[in-house]
Amino acid sequence: MVDKTGRSLSFGELTHGQNLTGRVSQSAPGLSRANWVIRGQPVRKVNGRDIVTGTHAFTPDIARPGLLIGRVVHPPALGATPKSVDDSKARAMPGVTVVRDGDFIGVVAPHERAARRAAAAIVVDWNLPTGLPTSETIFEHLLKTAAPGGGGRGGGNAGNVAAARTSAARTFDATYHIPYIAHVPLEPRAAVAEWTDGKVTVWTGTQRPFGVRGDIAQAFRLAEDRVRVIAPDFGSGYGGKHTNGAAIEAARLARAVARPVKLVYTRAEEFMWGYLRPAGVIAISAGVDASGTLAFWEFDNYNSGNSGLPTPYAVPNKREAFHTADSPLKQGSYRGLAATANHYAREMHMDAIARGLGIDPLEFRLKHITEPRLRDVLQAVAARSGWPRPSAAGRAIGIACGTEKGSYIATAAEVSRTDGGFKVERIVVAFECGAIVNPDGLNNQVEGAIVQGLGGALFEEITFANGEILNGTMAGYRVPRFRDVPPIDIHLIDRRDLASAGAGETPIVCVAPAIGSAVRAFGTVPPRLPVTLTARPS
Repeated sequence: MVDKTGRSLSFGELTHGQNLTGRVSQSAPGLSRANWVIRGQPVRKVNGRDIVTGTHAFTPDIARPGLLIGRVVHPPALGATPKSVDDSKARAMPGVTVVRDGDFIGVVAPHERAARRAAAAIVVDWNLPTGLPTSETIFEHLLKTAAPGGGGRGGGNAGNVAAARTSAARTFDATYHIPYIAHVPLEPRAAVAEWTDGKVTVWTGTQRPFGVRGDIAQAFRLAEDRVRVIAPDFGSGYGGKHTNGAAIEAARLARAVARPVKLVYTRAEEFMWGYLRPAGVIAISAGVDASGTLAFWEFDNYNSGNSGLPTPYAVPNKREAFHTADSPLKQGSYRGLAATANHYAREMHMDAIARGLGIDPLEFRLKHITEPRLRDVLQAVAARSGWPRPSAAGRAIGIACGTEKGSYIATAAEVSRTDGGFKVERIVVAFECGAIVNPDGLNNQVEGAIVQGLGGALFEEITFANGEILNGTMAGYRVPRFRDVPPIDIHLIDRRDLASAGAGETPIVCVAPAIGSAVRAFGTVPPRLPVTLTARPS
């Protein structure tokens, strides 16, 4: 320990040789939530101004002495391998190094323009895969390759579904299709790698730095203590930045030239070589008794995941299961995981049952809710949205609710009929995640989730064939724009009597079914995402 004058003391000298020990309680005392002073108040992000003015540094802003720029020549499709490579033009360019390592092909250059030109100059004849599923056949493929046995995992069972089915007054069956969608982060994957004395340091935008460290160690056959991964702030992830591709590629290029190398994916590379929210098939069969009460519920999710799968509605006989299947595209976590898909299918099905019985969809849900927190948000959004009457002629309103990660959400969407289909005019949300620590931050999280949810509800869908993404550019892949975002009314319910719960993901899950429910007033809504209108009511 050194003071301002340069004098130094060891910790042993400071403690005079005493052995300082203490016991840390596992239940440390905390301030009662009812007596919070700073927590519970709206606090703005400390460095928010730097972020919006562009002065805050992100992964692509990292600079190192002697830094070079790298590019990788990726295959045009998953599973493609090079038959032949002609890199002579790239090797002839001043300052360019071509890096070849098995099927890996990359270039390193003094600046971005040179790296881009060198990569484009390399001519590769590819072995391309054929006969793979496409975006037209994916749902059939998922059902065909689902894990055998039918039991699945991640759901729940109660009562006797088979017996309840035989005595049900009415049954309602539907199969819902969920497409792959992309994360579309503001910042594509990026990494800077630097080797020193047989050790490597990698700066990369990742949501799992320790996992990336292990992956790099394995890729280069290093002990983990010879790998350092630094995760700067990065421009959004949404669950999409868990894999290590850019980090390992940057490290491979840097090792080849013995200089620091920066690698930033293009937008097309981000689409193709990131990963996607899983596609899925969700089959639901439900029945009601003579009084219109749910008698049984069967719910099978194929491939998209088990988050948010168990129904929050009271039903005496149920069987719920998640089934793994073969995915032809790279897939992984996405904001809310599979809860968005499972809530969409469940809430649209509850809505269809209510409409089929001629019962108000709000009343039908409340009839089957025993959880008071879910009931509270549903009633709050109904009151705030003016349910069941829309705010203007020519409009319709839909509603949905659910729970995920310990918090509760209800969403109402108001839509209008247009010549080309429909337009979302208003979104109203009631959200409860226990005690609110920072209302400003929470409001931002809810609003961001709603806007992102609009994309999956209205536009987003990956098209592909034979391992190649066909709409992997911002020109071909539609995300919400300013004109797509309606007025958003967010009602936050502060429960100081409860522990704080997750808030960054749950608000996304009911956007699509609330919209789908509203659009049904104008015609037929096919059981799939994104929401579309195919016919006027008869």
